[in-house]
Formats: sequence, C-alpha cells, structure tokens
Amino acid sequence: MSSVNGNTGRSASSVYKALDEASLNRKHWTTVITAGMGFFTDAYDLFIIGTVTAILTPLWHLSTGQLSLLNSISLLSSVFGAIIFGKLMDRLGRKAMYGVEVILLVLGAVASAFSQTFVELLVFRIVVGIGVGGDYATSAVITSEYANQRDRGRLIGTVFAMQGFGLLAGPLFASILLATGVSSSISWRIMLAFGAIPAASVIYLRRKIKETPRFTMQVKGDIDSTVEAIRWTVGTSAQLPNASDAVAANDSNSRISDPKFLKRLIGTAGTWLLMDVAFYGNGVSSQVILKALFGAKTSLLHNTVVAALIFLVFAVPGYWVAVYFMDKIGRKRIQWQGFLIMAIGYAVIMAVPGVVRIPALFLVIYGITYFFIEFGPNETTFVYPSEIFPTSIRGTADGLSAAGGKVGAFIAALSMPTIVKDLGLPDAMGILAIVSLAGVLLTLWALPEPMGKTLEDASGESDEEDAEPREKVS
Repeated sequence: MSSVNGNTGRSASSVYKALDEASLNRKHWTTVITAGMGFFTDAYDLFIIGTVTAILTPLWHLSTGQLSLLNSISLLSSVFGAIIFGKLMDRLGRKAMYGVEVILLVLGAVASAFSQTFVELLVFRIVVGIGVGGDYATSAVITSEYANQRDRGRLIGTVFAMQGFGLLAGPLFASILLATGVSSSISWRIMLAFGAIPAASVIYLRRKIKETPRFTMQVKGDIDSTVEAIRWTVGTSAQLPNASDAVAANDSNSRISDPKFLKRLIGTAGTWLLMDVAFYGNGVSSQVILKALFGAKTSLLHNTVVAALIFLVFAVPGYWVAVYFMDKIGRKRIQWQGFLIMAIGYAVIMAVPGVVRIPALFLVIYGITYFFIEFGPNETTFVYPSEIFPTSIRGTADGLSAAGGKVGAFIAALSMPTIVKDLGLPDAMGILAIVSLAGVLLTLWALPEPMGKTLEDASGESDEEDAEPREKVS
C-alpha cells in the first residue's frame, strides 16, 4: 500500500517549491523561537522536580516510593499528552492544538507551586506532563512543515536545543535560591512557579501561527489556505497544481500499520525510549547520582551547582554542535555514533571500579556521555519522527514516538534511584551501556536518512522517496 500516488507527490512538491527553496527568514525564526520557548519550559519543568523533591523529602517526610513517583509522574502523563495531541493534530489540524499544550503547562506549574499535600502536587504534576507531551508532538511537526529543504534539520534541532537552556536554568535558578538563604518551605514553590513564565510568554504567538500549508493541502485539499500560508512564510505565491491534482492530494491512504511506516515507528519510538532511559535516568536522578558519588553529607547546594556545571560544560554545547551538523552529516550518523560513545562511556565507569572513587574522573567521563547524548540521540530522536512519515499521519506518528520516549523516561526516573541505591553506581552505568548499545543497533536497522530530501520525498509522499537526495538549493 502506498500513501499518496506519484502524481500527487509531484503536484504537491510544486506547491511547496517556494517553501523548500526559501532562504531563512524572520518567519522561520519566529516559528522556531515560539516552539523553542515551549521546550525551554518542558526541560525546566521536568528536571527541576529532582531538586524540588530533594527539598521536600525532609519537609514532607517523603518515602522512597513517593520520591520516585513525584520524579516520574509527569513523564508518565506526558505519554498520554503526546498521543492525544498527536492524534488530534491529524484530525483537527496543527493550529487547532497549538497553544493549548502551553496553557496546560502554565496552569500545572502555578497549581503545583500552591500544592499543600503530596497528592495535590502529584495531580498537578500530571497536568504539567500532559502539556509537555503535547508540546513534543506539536512543535516538531509544525516546524518541520514550515521549514525549507536545506535547513530543515537545523530548524527542528534548534527548537529542541532550547531544552539545553531549560536544563541549565533549572539548577542555576535553584542554586541562586538556595545560596541566598530563601527558606526551604518557600524556595521549592518559587522553583515550580517559575516554569509558568516562559510558557505564558508564547501562548499568544502560538495561537497566531497559521495552519501549516502541508496540512491544508495534503489533508484538507484547500489550495487557497495553502498559498496563504506559504505567502505568510516566504512572502511569495506558489506554483499551483490544477484542480484534479488538488483533489488527489486530499486522497491520502497512509496508515501507521503499513509495514514500511510501522518499521519506521519502531525505530523512532524505540530509539527515543532507549535514549530517554539514559537521559532522564541521569538527569532527573542527578541528585541521587551525585549523592552516591560525593557521599550523603554533601550539601544540596553543592550537588546542584555541580549538576549545573555539567549541563553548562558538556550538555549545552552538545545541543548546538548537533544543530550545526544536522544538515551536514545527517541524522542517522549523529544518532548511532552518539549512542555508541554513550555505551563506551558507561561501560568504562562500570568496568573500572576506581572511576567512581575519583569524583573528577567520573565527572569527566559522565560529562562526555552527556555531550554525546546531545550531539547524538537526544536531538535526532526529536527530529526524525517529524520528517519520515506522511502528512496525514505525521502528528500521530510523532506523538507515538514521543510517547515511546517518555515511557523510557518514566521507567528510568522511577527505577534509577532504587538501582543506584541497591546495586551501586557502577552497575547502574552498566545497565545504561547495554541500553545505549541497543540504540545503535535499532538506529542502523530501522531508520532512513532524510537529510537533503524534500519533506515529501523523506516521508514517502512522493515517488522519489528512495532516490538520492536532491542537490541542495542555495
């Protein structure tokens, strides 16, 4: 079974030629920044909880189970958010859902800050998670469908790279609050409430972005809206197909169950799951890992500052190196080589017991794995699903892929504190080495390389999906 027939693919490509060949402009960057601020918030909200629960544990006398649940519940609820928003995007449109997810983030963050009990905080963190999951599904697809051919990977990657600033902002903001002597009973509430600010700043912009031209053409068959959206982006009209081609473009039979797309989905969701086991196992559980490394008597402020330095020195540069190389060496190579170096780094920590007894050496190796998570699968698992599925199922596939990732994140955040406590740091790193090696193999087997192809070619909507990448436009 094919998605859209070859004639349809060619006619659609002629409409999108103005988008594909456009130079980067203000509307591209407006779209990227509008989407990226959501990812700043996503990262901040998901990772600040590790510091918050470290503060709340003595205040609320949290058990290990309660601690793990608070650290992971947003990740679990984000699974449902990604699936729901992804499906609704394909049914109702991208614009219909864009902005709704950040409203949930704002409401969840503010309500979390005013929680009085463990149950209340748990419920409001579920709301935050649904918003986060929705943001993963919507932002990548919208950026992909507005991007030009030459810079598509760079643009989508830039959206996700904003996560790095959120990762950095969390421990830095927490360190400032802790260092200035703000009482514990107030500081954790301020940390949670702060997450509402960047999300609130982009609600208006998200609601003003036009429906993507690929959705209006491929799903709705609305030529007028398609041309309007393209003109909004590049300031010019597009070459239009005739009426019969427009009808054909609205006749998509793509299904996730198609063996070709099912294999790709296994690849995107599976590698995202494996990556998030490593990424969130390390990130959300950083306080647990650093406590195991430095000892129980080390202060929360000390460990928070160390976590911030790791993000600053290793993680943040990794995001932007990935963005730079995304359209130069390709998504596939960045992903499998990142997984491979992660596996090697974790294996070294496991195989050489002395590493964990020398904190500086451990942090260097640990930091290198962080760099190659970012200059590796953390970036590419976000980019891939928005490129290699047809328009009519792109939202659903992206949502399912993101959901797979968050299942991995939930598993890691829930289990990592117990694994580190019961098995020790070396064995915990050994488990992550096996997970990372599995990511290498799955990437090589299941995923194509979309670099240099139009979105229609990369996704299988045209009859040229298996052709060599077209010469890049200047």
